[in-house]
Amino acid sequence: MREAIHPNYHAITVNCSCGNTFETSSTVGKEVLHIEVCSSCHPFYSGKQKIVDTAGRVDKFNKRFAGRKLGGKSATAA
Repeated sequence: MREAIHPNYHAITVNCSCGNTFETSSTVGKEVLHIEVCSSCHPFYSGKQKIVDTAGRVDKFNKRFAGRKLGGKSATAA
């Protein structure tokens, strides 16, 4: 087996943009790793949905499909 081919595995500190900080082990060459989403602020784990809508796309979609029911038939056609 060849020696000295594996990267160094050491403890690092991870800082999330939400303010959460934790320690883990990694092969990243940094002592501190900055991330944008962690398990404390990710919608899948926290159950809180954040919709970032800068161009009004969600409102535009809701206005366009406001009177429709599931299945493709409109509410007024029934």
